[in-house]
Amino acid sequence: MRLSELLSPSRIRVPLKAGDKEGILRELVGLMLAGNGGAIGSEGAGGMGGTGGMGVSAAQADEILGAILERERQFPTGIGYGVAVPHGRCPALPSLVVVAGTTPAPIPYETIDGEPVRLFFLLAGPESHAGVHVKALSRISRLVRREPVRGRLLAARTAEEFHRALVEAEGA
Repeated sequence: MRLSELLSPSRIRVPLKAGDKEGILRELVGLMLAGNGGAIGSEGAGGMGGTGGMGVSAAQADEILGAILERERQFPTGIGYGVAVPHGRCPALPSLVVVAGTTPAPIPYETIDGEPVRLFFLLAGPESHAGVHVKALSRISRLVRREPVRGRLLAARTAEEFHRALVEAEGA
């Protein structure tokens, strides 16, 4: 499984605009909305298609955000290296949805190494896709452990550059 196949440029935001953890999570979940390029409750930029051409509904986005925030309260998902991988289950989703982004400045975030975060991958999917969910988490973890990969993702100036760096990292 290739992460670059689950994550299209339309599901990547470079840079994320929010300046705190909850704002980042809202903005990332907002990338999942059909026709919305912004955070939940924002005036979207429009034109944000999704992997497979379908976005989630506003009700699903609210459910995803709730699941993500609850998961973060129980067990924060900062994996170290300046990376966080918030994730949650949403029974209403037909399949796994992945979004990503980077921030210009580090965001305070509970991480295993105590470092703030600039690189985010957010995943949501139904319980029935738990296997794909776990494989995607594992793939992200393996990729971002490599400093050159993290560096290229963080240096990307556009969603297309971020996606291209991901494709090239998976081909290496």
